[in-house]
Amino acid sequence: MKRIALAASLVILASYGASAQTTEQLVKGATDTSNVLNYGMGYNLQRFSTLNQINRDTIKNLVPVWNYSLNDDRSEESQPLVYQGVIYVTTNSATIAIDAKTGKQIWKTKVEYPPETPRIVCCGIINRGAALYDGKVFRTTLDANVIALDAKTGKELWRQKAADIKEGYSMTVAPLVADGVVITGISGAEFGTRGFIDGWDPATGKQLWRTFSIPSPDEPGGDTWKGDTWKLGGGSTWITGSYDAELNTVYWGIGNPGPFNAAVRPGDNLYTCSVLALDPKTGKIKWHYQFSPNNPFDYDSVAEMVLADMNVEGKPTKVLMDANRNGFFYVLDRTNGKLLAANPYVKVNWASGIDMKTGRPIDTDVVKDARDGKKVTVYPSILGGKNWEPMSYNPQTGLAYANTLAFGGKYKAEPATYKQGEWYLGMDLTDPWEWGDGPRGHLKAIDPMTGKAKWEAASDIPRFSGVLSTAGGVVFTGALTGEFEAFDADSGKKLWQFQTGSGIEGQPVTWQQDGVQYVAVTSGYGGVYSLFSGDERLAKVPPGGSLWVFAVKN
Repeated sequence: MKRIALAASLVILASYGASAQTTEQLVKGATDTSNVLNYGMGYNLQRFSTLNQINRDTIKNLVPVWNYSLNDDRSEESQPLVYQGVIYVTTNSATIAIDAKTGKQIWKTKVEYPPETPRIVCCGIINRGAALYDGKVFRTTLDANVIALDAKTGKELWRQKAADIKEGYSMTVAPLVADGVVITGISGAEFGTRGFIDGWDPATGKQLWRTFSIPSPDEPGGDTWKGDTWKLGGGSTWITGSYDAELNTVYWGIGNPGPFNAAVRPGDNLYTCSVLALDPKTGKIKWHYQFSPNNPFDYDSVAEMVLADMNVEGKPTKVLMDANRNGFFYVLDRTNGKLLAANPYVKVNWASGIDMKTGRPIDTDVVKDARDGKKVTVYPSILGGKNWEPMSYNPQTGLAYANTLAFGGKYKAEPATYKQGEWYLGMDLTDPWEWGDGPRGHLKAIDPMTGKAKWEAASDIPRFSGVLSTAGGVVFTGALTGEFEAFDADSGKKLWQFQTGSGIEGQPVTWQQDGVQYVAVTSGYGGVYSLFSGDERLAKVPPGGSLWVFAVKN
């Protein structure tokens, strides 16, 4: 009997081991059309799929296959992951495994956090997704914990506290597993925190390293802060980085400095509004590039750092692309951080351009007046030319598809007083918007090297959903009014839409299973625009989180 029991146990373990995700699978995630293994649909964060069953001709037959209620009325910004026929999706309050074909729940593990936690959250009670590795599901929690769950059962395997919410820290980021290390970022720059990026052992949860995004005086870059201002310097890291396995380098964006009042913190304020190139095993910084030194306007640079191989001046080049919140579209050589291109992709009035030799913006009087305490109208606004919502890069068209914003802001600095756990802004927020006339946003097909749009699809209410592009010539995104939309990748013509019942702020993904291509997206309204815009046109959009899955009807 013992031998039978042992044999049965070995069979179970062998079966489990076969389904445990490996480093090799993660590296090949961008080309694995049967699964969605990575945040960004690949380490490169391109959000592009070579699948073409859903295309310009078949899109008219795209219909819902099933809908799953997330039982949550917060903003749903999570990107689903798909592995061996199971979808893993997160909300702020739960992690869920769902059968990808039927929509039936396999397991659901709730997240408990102290009731006072939402008080220290800047811009929505949300979570952006999970990571898979070695039979585990990794996620972060609003009260700044990192958790590992068993992918088969949802049982919690380990939990580590990254920071104290009493100090203003929180976590909404989807982890990144790179070179066998679980990497996470932190939120909280609006509360006078000091940002960082952490590396964790996936098996035990042991903290392997911490790299601060705000250097101390004895570290490189520490001289860019005056006095003790570095201790409250901000520099959040709340969007998942990209990874080049060949170079063994992680690229992670760094957020805004604190407070917004730049006069309080003279200097460049490294590494805020920058991208860091990191060694995933040690967290050591290989190089950095700062987009907006001493920035007053909340132009954080946390958003996706997209990797691609492109011809630049006739030479094959490993590039990093960023549609920066400051309104410029940057292309860098990702081997060394050298600036290759930087051009406006939306209206910009705070800088006349980027100096290609120094990489620094050429400030206009708008910046000077803002730093002198005068009230200014600035383009883009503090929500940026593009906010957090991730873009897609299609290597077949050579275009980046991004949801951009088309309004300005009113900025006036005010005194900033630090009090632990409270907002530390130094900006007058009583009337922060300059809406102007016309649409407030566009889905744009952008040439990375020029910043110019091949086409744009206007939206009266700006889109805050992620973008997905495919070899079928289709670009998917979603509207705050609830429509899941598809556009022609070449012309921008709208091909299809479906009303999901709540505003879409999620990140669409696609995969193929048993010969059928599926597209999935979370729906659920309540993010930064709804919280701060005062847009009365959204008053009738109901909350309510759900996961939708679509396929072409035969």
